[in-house]
This record gives sequence, structure tokens and C-alpha cells, in this order.
Amino acid sequence: MNRFIFRNQLYTCYILVGLLGATLNETYAQFGQQVQWSDDGNAMIKVVAGEIVSEAVTDAAQRTVLATHADLTPAGSNEPLPVRRFSLAAKGDKILINTHTKRVWRYDTRGDYWVFDQGDKSLTQLGKDLPASSLMYAKLSPDGTKAAYVSGHNLYVEELGSGTVTPLTTDGNDRIIHGTFDWAYEEEFGCRDGFRWSPDGTQIAYWTIDARTIRNFLMINNTDSTYSYTIPVEYPKVGEAPSAAFLSVVAVGNGRTVKMDIPGDPTQHYLPRMEWAANSKELIFQQLDRKQQQSNLYVANATDGTCSLIYTETDSAWIDSKARWNHDDPTGWEWINGGKEFIWVSEKDGWRHLYRIDRQGNEKPITRGDYDVMGIDRIDETGGYVYFSASPDNATQKYLYRIKISGGKAERLTPKHLAGTHNYTISPNGKVAMHRYSSHTANRTGHVVGLPDHQTLVEGTLTELPADAPKTEFFSITTADGVEMDGWMVKPTNFDPTKKYPVVFYVYGEPAGQTVTDQYGAGSNRLYNGSMADDGYVYISLDNRGTPAPKGRAWRKAIYKNIGISNIRDQAMGAQEILKWPFVDADRVAVWGWSGGGSSTLNLLFQYPEIYQTGIAIAAVGDQLMYDNIYQERYMGIPQEDRTPFIEGSPVTHARHLRGNLLYIHGTADDNVHYQNAELLINELIKHNKQFSLMAYPNRSHSISEGEGTQAHLSTLYTDFLKQRCPPGGR
Repeated sequence: MNRFIFRNQLYTCYILVGLLGATLNETYAQFGQQVQWSDDGNAMIKVVAGEIVSEAVTDAAQRTVLATHADLTPAGSNEPLPVRRFSLAAKGDKILINTHTKRVWRYDTRGDYWVFDQGDKSLTQLGKDLPASSLMYAKLSPDGTKAAYVSGHNLYVEELGSGTVTPLTTDGNDRIIHGTFDWAYEEEFGCRDGFRWSPDGTQIAYWTIDARTIRNFLMINNTDSTYSYTIPVEYPKVGEAPSAAFLSVVAVGNGRTVKMDIPGDPTQHYLPRMEWAANSKELIFQQLDRKQQQSNLYVANATDGTCSLIYTETDSAWIDSKARWNHDDPTGWEWINGGKEFIWVSEKDGWRHLYRIDRQGNEKPITRGDYDVMGIDRIDETGGYVYFSASPDNATQKYLYRIKISGGKAERLTPKHLAGTHNYTISPNGKVAMHRYSSHTANRTGHVVGLPDHQTLVEGTLTELPADAPKTEFFSITTADGVEMDGWMVKPTNFDPTKKYPVVFYVYGEPAGQTVTDQYGAGSNRLYNGSMADDGYVYISLDNRGTPAPKGRAWRKAIYKNIGISNIRDQAMGAQEILKWPFVDADRVAVWGWSGGGSSTLNLLFQYPEIYQTGIAIAAVGDQLMYDNIYQERYMGIPQEDRTPFIEGSPVTHARHLRGNLLYIHGTADDNVHYQNAELLINELIKHNKQFSLMAYPNRSHSISEGEGTQAHLSTLYTDFLKQRCPPGGR
């Protein structure tokens, strides 16, 4: 559930939202087509009309084609390869191309790889004797003479000159996973690419996941054949011990493998991060305990596997790994000072701040104050600065700051007059940035700025909200419990303050994401067929405690052992204050959400039936004990130690209190929130003779996006139910 706030808020447009905050190099493996910087930071390398080109940042007309259609056309074929992703060798003479990709869980990370040599113009397929579209995470060696990749859960290395392929592991299968990860690690830690070349190119460090103790959850396909068949998903439920994780280093030349001697029970710990320790002799990695309340950083000797603890951090709730503040990407380690120190992100003082830590574990703060670092945008060690995102005064927005690596006072670089959400992709030299500005009234793309002065180098394209479009208003509200929450609201077109209008709340409410952010599209509802404002609805969203807003640790971690409890009360108490507004009709109140938002919708409808009369819940966790262990135990603890919060926070516990109108929607092939949750909820509602509406989408996943006509059908279903049960218009 780690990322489904994006899917919830904008339905099938989640890809766009995911890209908004990510640096271009970081997102390509997960979301969209790659764009990357040239080494000097003066050009962007991208795919244009099927060709790989280098464009000057300040003038797209200054273009050099690195690989033409002809270059990308294999021998014997009339069609060039469709480029999904690419990377350049360190020397820039070879281009690694990913094509013909297939989906693995969330993303299309399996496919074919080819190498284009710009010198001799050769185009060579990697692993050509392995099954088609079976290669994952191929990477060229630092010297560009070899490539490594995963296929069939094993790790391979290939000599580019001779084409010789050597397996580095041979026992991989669906339970012994080398060089990549299982479902839970990918979903909740953002871990996908599970191996790293050493800087000197002689060794590869890699993860092994031993999932032999993890049971399969069996989904069933009833429609694609005469006889149904099951689809197994290796899935650790809440309360089940995690799959064991190990780290090893293999010598590429002779295959000698050294397993790291990591302290602790591997089935009671996680290993969400690992990199080479700025040399080819050591690894550095993060170990979390099962509760994710203690983080240990170790340096491991790659030759003999011995591990030395250098830094420990604890939290009474949980500790976020890098993926949580780095756009779901845990890769990389922020080394500085020639590998003698690194930059670390921690909430240890109550706010998310940056620290310098040396190899002995000594730390020095870089940022200080009552604000959160939202993410690191660039470390420019040559210039002496760290560029980061923050918004000290408004938790719905985001701006660019920089601070000396040695510490001091942070300097805001985003102009004061540009209120909203700003995302930057900063060049390696720290002098130029691709800038995306988004607010509820405007959206600018393709904007290029010079840093640190933020002077415009390329205007880009500015899209402003049409004058006649519904307007989104931001507000804050304080509940009877003294909780101040941010919200947005879209009022009906031709709003008449003397009339009372129905209100529809959009909710998420869990630690995976915010709904109240000042960016283009805020206040829109892509599921609604038509215009909610034109039809006469007040549309509102609130962010409760526990959402990942930049309001400090206490705000974010108030939800510990309280999912389905405190967040639900915050939402209900916020709604109660809104119902006091003279233009809101307290007899026409609806709420809807997806995934965690679906769970919140059910809990609001069941726990506060005096407030909410109508709810549309999509792909909800009906019983928290049915979700995966990494996510649910992170935020709720381990059920063997305390089962009560799981029960109190689960919608099935409160289903007997349903009084209003419920539409429940779920895909039967949901590998994330299993359809099991729907059936458990259905049984509980039947038990108490509670009438409701149900739509099951056969063989649709958590996004309910597969199959002809699905999106139109879901939109129509959603809109018709809302109009029938919560009629629009002022009265």
C-alpha cells in the first residue's frame, strides 16, 4: 500500500503524479520514459521520436542524435527497437537499451536488453539464449566491457566482446531470489534492483531473498479458461515472519562468493538498503528490526564478510527508510568527503533533518529548526551545498532550499511569489535545473532555471486554470479535539450561499500519502463522469494526523497503532465542523476513497453513521490482519504482542453499524489488497442483515484498470450511485 495514494487521488493518472516529485534519473525504472543528464550538466539525453538524442538544456534545437532509427534496428528486422529505458556506459561509448518489457507486480521491469556501440555501430542483444523478455535490471560494468543482469531469479554476467554468458548463481527459483526482491520488499521498501557493480568492476554485491517459509496466497481466475485456475502470490500476511534476506559478494572473474555475516535472525530483520562503501573493498547497508523501530548501519568487509556496526537509531513508532523520502527509490548512498562521510536523513529530533555521519558513526547536524526536509534534490560537493525541498510555513506546498554541507542557515531559492508545489531536477554541476511548478491555479512544464538565482533560461509551457473552471480553495479547520487539519474545497458552479449543498469527502488518511497538496488538479475527481461543481456538489478533502505532511514527527507518527482509529476520528471531527457551515447540507454527506482510502471510507461510514450517509469504498483493507506484514506491522506493531489495535481499526469490526448507503468495489485479481478482504466484509454485512451494493471486477488488479471498457464502467457506476444516494444540487 506504500504508493497507492497516487492511484487513489487521480485514478489511472497516478503515473503523472508519481513523476512530479522525482528526479528524472530516479524514476525511469518505475514509471515513465527516461531522461538523464549529460555528465557536464549542459544537456539532457532522451528519446525523441524513437531515437536517442542529446539536447542542450537551454536550446532544444542544439541536438545530437546518439542512436538513430537505423542504429536501433536489429539485423533481419525492418523495425527499430521501441526504447523503454536506456543508460550510457561511463565512457559514453555504449548505450544499454531496455525494450519489449513485461509487467512484474507494479512496473514493467522485465524485458529484453540490447547494447548499441556508438563506435562500430553494432547492436547486440544480451542473454539472447535466455527466455524472451526475461532479463531484469541489466547494468553495464564501470569499464563498459561487461553487463550483468537477472533472469529467472539468477544473476548473470556477460562479456560484451565475446558474448560469453556466465551464471553467477544457479539455485534461483520463485523462493530463492537472487538480485531482485519478492512482492513485499518491492511494495513496501521500493526494492526492485537487487545487485550492484563494485566501482572497479571486478565484483558484484547482491541480495538473496529466501522466501521458502512464506506461503502463497491463491487468487483465482474464473474467466480466461473453461476451468478455473489459481494464481499463486508469495505474500507474507500480518503476523507472519518476514522472508529472510542475505547479502553476498561474487567475484566476476572466478565466481568466488562471500556471504556477509550479518548479526541477528534474518527472519526478524529487513535489509532495505545496500551499496558499495565508496570503494571496492566494503559494503554499507541498513538493517531494520521487524518492528522497524531500530535502524543499524553496518560496514561489511567484502573479502571475508565480517560486519561492523557504525550507527544505530531508534524510534518508539517506526523508522522510515530512504524510499519514503526519495520517491520510492532506495538506491544510492549519499557519500561526501571522499567517502569518509555520508549524509543521513533522520527524524530523531522531532523533525526530518540532514546529518553528516562519518565511518565511526559520529554525527553532525546540517539542517536545524522546526521544519521537515522533504527530500534531497542534489548534493553539490564541489560548490559545497546540499539542495533540498521543504515548506516550513505551509504543509500543502514544496519549495527548493540549499544549505552549506557544513551547516548553517538554509536559503530558499524558489521565488516567494510562486506559491505552490515545486519540483527540481538539478544538473550534476548544480548550476541548472529542470523546474516544474504546479499549483491549484497553474502548471508550468519544460521550465529551465539557473541556480542559485532561479533565473529563467527556458520559459517552458504555462497552463493556467481556465477562468470558467471550478476553483479550488485551501483552508484549515480545527476540530473539537484541537487538531488543526489542512483541506481543500471546490464549491458548486454558480454557488449560492443561501442554499444548502451536498458534500462529498475524498479521503485517504494513512501514512502512504497526502491528499491535500497545492498542485494542479487538486480538487479534481477523475472517477466522476461530468463536473461535480456543475452538478452542485461541494467537494472536500482533509489530511488527518498520520498522513506524511511536513508537520513534524509527532504529526506523522500519531497514527502508530491507530490506523482505523485516530485517523478516522480526525476525519469525522473535521467533517463535523464543516457541517456547521451554513451552505452544507448535513443530510447529504458522502465519502469515498481507494485502497487505504477505501478502508477509511468504510470506517467512517460504520463508526460515524450520524455524520456520513453514503460511501463508495474501492479496494479496501477490510481486515488489517489480512494485509502484508511490512506495511501493517510498521504502523500497527506485531499482532502476537498486541492484537487489539488491528481489530479496533478494521472495518469488519464495525460493519454491524452500517446505516447508510454503501457501494463496495474490488478487483478479484488484486494482488495487493486481496479480494479476500471484500468477502470477509461481505460476510460480516450479511451476518447483520446490512444491505449494500457490490461490484466485483473479474481479474482486475488493485488499480482496476485492466480490460476493455473498465474505466468507463467504473466511472459510470461511481457517478450514478453518488447521484442516486446523495443527490446533487442546492436546496
